[in-house]
Amino acid sequence: MPLLDLPSRIPDLAIDLPTLPQAALFYRLNGDDNPLHIEPAVATGAGFERPILHGLCTYGMACHALLKAVCDYDPARIAGLRVRFSAPVYPGETIRTEIWRSSPKEVLFRCRVIEREVIVINAGQLRLR
Repeated sequence: MPLLDLPSRIPDLAIDLPTLPQAALFYRLNGDDNPLHIEPAVATGAGFERPILHGLCTYGMACHALLKAVCDYDPARIAGLRVRFSAPVYPGETIRTEIWRSSPKEVLFRCRVIEREVIVINAGQLRLR
């Protein structure tokens, strides 16, 4: 599926949400016990500076920001959510979700880690009911 083009204008909204330093410990409870998320030696061996956050947590943080900013915390308003992961998040970093309203039924977005100015989710699309 081709990537969506995000608008070149300034985002209509931006929501900053911090991740917890211990978030990877909590996400292990979902059944993903990959040592990449918890063991520093495994993470550095894989080319990361330290253990990375689970993609499920990053996805959840994006969804939380969209629910807050666009859906008034009503999950029934979400018809679909599409993302492209583009870089890892480290536990304890802050994720900024930048949002563009493209139509009454569609919102485009991306997420960046503000501490490193790295886009971690790109070409996101939220379809609304």
